Parts: sequence; structure tokens; C-alpha cells
Amino acid sequence: GGLFLDIGFASYAVACVGYSVLVVLLLFSWRGKSLGIALIAGSFCSALWAGVVAGVELGVAISFEVMQLAELARSLSWCLFLLAAVERKSGSRARQSSLFKAAFGVALLLLGVALLFALSIFDANLEVALVKEIVLIVWVAIAIAGMALIEQVFRNTNENQRWAVKFLCLGLGVVFAYDFFMYADALLFKQINLRFWEARGFVNSLAIPLIAVAVARNPKYEIDIHVSRKVVFHTATIMGAGVYLLSMALVGYLIRYYGATWGGVLQIVFLVGAGVLLLGLLFSDKIRAKTRVLLSKHFYSYKYDYREEWQKFTHHLAESGDSVPERLIRSLATLTSSPGGMLWERAESGRFVLLDRWHMPAPEGADSSSLESLVAFIESTHWVIDIDEYLHQPEKYQGLQMPQWLTGMPNVWLIVPLMYTGRCLGFVVLKHTELQAELNWEDRDLLKVAGQQAASYLAQYQADRALVQSQQFEAFNRLSAYIVHDLKNILAQQSLIVSNAEKHKHKPEFVDDVIATVRNSVGRMTNLMRQMRSGERGSDVKPVPLAEVLSEIVERRANKLPCPELAPVSADIVVEADRDQLATVFGHIIQNAQEATSKEGNVHISVEVDSGSVRVVVADTGAGMDDHFIRERLFKPFDSTKGLTGMGVGAFESREYIRSLGGDILVTSEPGEGSQFTIVLPYNRLP
Repeated sequence: GGLFLDIGFASYAVACVGYSVLVVLLLFSWRGKSLGIALIAGSFCSALWAGVVAGVELGVAISFEVMQLAELARSLSWCLFLLAAVERKSGSRARQSSLFKAAFGVALLLLGVALLFALSIFDANLEVALVKEIVLIVWVAIAIAGMALIEQVFRNTNENQRWAVKFLCLGLGVVFAYDFFMYADALLFKQINLRFWEARGFVNSLAIPLIAVAVARNPKYEIDIHVSRKVVFHTATIMGAGVYLLSMALVGYLIRYYGATWGGVLQIVFLVGAGVLLLGLLFSDKIRAKTRVLLSKHFYSYKYDYREEWQKFTHHLAESGDSVPERLIRSLATLTSSPGGMLWERAESGRFVLLDRWHMPAPEGADSSSLESLVAFIESTHWVIDIDEYLHQPEKYQGLQMPQWLTGMPNVWLIVPLMYTGRCLGFVVLKHTELQAELNWEDRDLLKVAGQQAASYLAQYQADRALVQSQQFEAFNRLSAYIVHDLKNILAQQSLIVSNAEKHKHKPEFVDDVIATVRNSVGRMTNLMRQMRSGERGSDVKPVPLAEVLSEIVERRANKLPCPELAPVSADIVVEADRDQLATVFGHIIQNAQEATSKEGNVHISVEVDSGSVRVVVADTGAGMDDHFIRERLFKPFDSTKGLTGMGVGAFESREYIRSLGGDILVTSEPGEGSQFTIVLPYNRLP
């Protein structure tokens, strides 16, 4: 009896102290809301009840009725708290919720009255056994009511809050489930099992850290509580060890019970082995570390306000002024208060090169070929690498071979991978900071996710850089194609001179034409050389009298049939353009019209003035084109109908240049009936 007396007192004394500490903690963090006071009342009544029972176990003269009243206060206070914690609904559900709360409150009141009535007649002349049964039935009913309320609280809590309320339901569920188990057993066997009674205080103590975690997670209770990670970690360790030892003791008892002669020996061997295994688990650094991470991830409020951290991080990435690589380094360094870092990127060749540095010197003797092991390790694990940890505990980084020039850098600390679509696009090396000694799982997770976001920015930066280079090559290639096209036309002029030289070389008129043609070719070639040196085409924009340019082109093309005809053009129509480039456009369109028309046909050029624009119309009676050709091939570069002699850029270049002036080229055509090209240009009329 003495042993159970001591155990009973210790069990309820632990519960009394635990709930008293919880009450103090809740009082100091309470914000004045009604739900919070209900929680405090439940904790206070639990502490009071545990103290009363502990006093009884110690031999203090406390009546049975007082002990029962203390337990009634504990159970009803928790039921009322749970009743108040049921989520409020809207509309018809609000009425159902109110009716449910009212009905449940009346049921609890009736149970309390029934218990008080039973206690009042306990000393009367009625059969004592019957009264005891009534008391036990009432306690079973109260336990069932508590469990029903817990189920209602969990069921009616929305998905976003269940991660917090589940600990409250688990803690109070242990209390009411144990009460149900103990009183149902007593009702069955007509007396309370002494061992169940003595363990009850310890069982109620298990709910304390769970309630504290639930309060810390759920602001609805209006209690600003912070649970110490180390305290609850050690509490959980002790609780886990206790549950483990109880389980092993139960298995040992079964071995002894069913083991006959060898049962006692097997029980001793088993319990010693279980104890050794428990000590091994408790002293395993790896298991303890994983347990800390598990508890930190699932039981505590997080170290970071992730919304705020993410806003700051994306703000740093999106800042203007600094280069993208430097912003990437600074953004990751800010997360760990690091004073500097450097960024390595995967080049097109697949090798890693130093892209940029921020407040960190370049490494001496850096060899990118020695980074293969590091990159392979990063791509297989996606880990944030702590270089200090790697140097002192290399077994944690199995298979990783870090180059000496990297690990030997002064103040080098972390390597943050930049993972993009499963590949290591680069990594950031950060310097040591005096503000943070070590990383925990949360720091690593934050850096890992931030690294993925930074990798997307690096990928965009690389794509933009490649796009700029391709645009530069495209501009150069396009200019080259245009110049080759012009050279082809000049070459055609020179070839015509050579082919007619033997026949007409003695004619003074032919010699004059040759000199004029060569002079024109020299001028055009000089202009081409200037364009190649400057990299720009058609940049000499000046007022150009339209009549002069068209007359010059018609005169130049008059030696080929059908001879183009120019309608009278007003001399005061002026367009802003590069004269040579505009002449090339008109010459190309008129030449195409001549080539598409038989010698007996017509090529007619006219000018129409509209409000704010001038239209140069080149109409021919040639072969014409269908809609598909006009839409799909006419202005497509490098698509020519002239075989090997055509470049396929004349029409495209002409339209692009006219569009650059704010105009356009319109085409209407019918196969067999000819075509009409309309060059629309903004114009100024001479004063």
C-alpha cells in the first residue's frame, strides 16, 4: 500500500504542478477574450482537482464529496470550453449550432445535478452499491460527452485551423478517453482499479504540452503564448521514454505470464535488452537531431515570418541599379546576414565560371574542372553545404570532394545551390557572418527554396543575354543580306555595260551612258561601305522631293521594256527619308513590275495625295499573283521566284524600310490581270 500511496501522490502532484504552471503561463499571455478565460478556467480546475486528489493520497482529511466536486468542476469546465470553441456558423447553420450548444449545455447541467444528487444521498439509507453505480454512470456519461464535444470541435474546424486544433483535441481526448476507460472498467468490475487510479495523474499531465502547443498555434484563443522548444523537446523525450518503458514492461509481463518456467528469466533478459536499446536511441545524435527537426516542423511556430521574408527577398531580386548577378548574391546573403558572396554559373560549355562577386575576393588558383564532384553532389542531394561542417564532419557529406582552393578561402561559409528544372544552373558561395553561428533545418529550407527562385532569375538573365547576342548577329546578318542584294543590282548594271561594250563602244552616247552608270555605281558602293562601317542602313533622313526621285528612277529604267510611264507629279510633295534607300525601294518595285510584264504591256506610276499621306501607285498589266502568294511568299525573306539569281530580300527590305518611315506597302493583284503596288508615305508639302 505504501508504494502505491507514494506513486499516487507523485502522479497527482505532477499534474497539479503542471496545470498550475500552465495557468500562470496563460494568465500572463491572456488578451482579455472570453474563450481565453474558459481555457484558463479549465486549466485552473484541473490543477485544483489534481491538488485535492494528491492531498487525499497523502492522507489529508478531505471528504469523498469534495474530491468528487473538484473532479466535476474539472470535467465540466473543459466541456464548457470545448462547447465555446465549436466554430460559429452562418445562416441556418448558426441556428443549428446554437441549438446544439444549448442542448449540450442542458445535458451537462443535468449530469452535474445527477452527480450532486447522488452525492447528497450517499450517506442515506439507500443501498450504497446503487449510489456508487449512479456515480460511475454519471462519470462515464460525462467522459462520453467530453469526447463527443472534442469530435464536434475537430469536425467543425476549417481546414486551415485543423493543424492547430488537432493538438488540443489530442490532449483533452487523452483525458476524457482515460476517464471513460477507467470508469467503464469500474462499472464492469464494481470497483475502481487502483493502478488505473494511480496512473491517472500522469495521464492527465500528458495533455499539458499539447494544450500549450495548440494555444501557441491558434490565435483564436487570444492568448499569446510561446512554447520553449528545448523544454518541450526534453518533455517529449521523457514522455516517449516512459511510453516505451511501459510498452516494454507490458511485453515483459506477457512473456512471464505465458513463459512458464523460463518466463521470469526471459522477462529479465528482455527488459534489460529493451533498456539498452532505449539508451542507445536516446544517445544517438542522428536520431536526436531528426527528432528535433520533426518536433520543430510540426509542433512550434516557425522562426521566420515567411510572407515577410519572401517579400523582402523578391524585392531585393527586383531592384534596379545593380546587375542581376549581384542582386542574386545580395538577396541570398541578406537571408543569413552574410556580408558578401560570389556567384558561379554553368556556361554553355557545361563548365562553371565565376560570374560575379559582392564584397568577396576572387579565389586564387580556381580551377573549374575541380568542381565536378561538388556539382554532382548538389544535383543528387539539393543540399545547402556548410563548409565548416564539411571540414569537421565529412561523413555527413559522403562522396563529396571539395577543391582546396574553395574550402581554403578566408571566411567561406555556405554554398547555396541554384537548382532549375532539376539541374544545377549555378551556386552562390556566402561569407561567414558574426550574427548567425549555425544553421538549423528552417534556415536550410529557406535558403534552398530561395535558391530555386534565384535560379529562375539567373535562367532569365542567361536567356536575355543570349537573346541580345542573337539580335546583334541577326542585325548584322540582315544588313549583310541587304548589302549583298544591292551589290547584286550594281553587278547587274556593270554586267549590262560589259555585254554591250563590243557593240556600242564607238558610240559617244554609249560612252556617256557608261560614265553615268559607273558614277552611279561608285556612289552606291561608297554608300554601302559607309553603311557597313556604321552598322546602320538608311539613317541619313532628309526632306526628299518625291517628283525628282521618281523621275530619276523612271529614266534609269527606261532602257528596258516595257518602258515605265510616270504621270505628272507636283514638285512641292516632300517626304522625310534617306534618298538612296527610298530610290532603292521605288527601283525594286518598278523593276519587278517590268520583269513580270511582257514587252507589249504597260507599267504605270502615279502619285495620289491623301490627307496626311501620299500614295505612289505602281500598276502593271503583267502575270499577277494570287492571294496565297501575296500572303505567304511575297514579303517573306530569302524566298525568291528568280531561282539562283534572286536573293528574296528586295520586297521584304522595301516594306520594312517604308514601315520604318511610318508608311506601308499595299498590294492588290489578280492572276493574268496584273498587279498594283501602293507605297503609302507620310509627307510634307514644300512652303
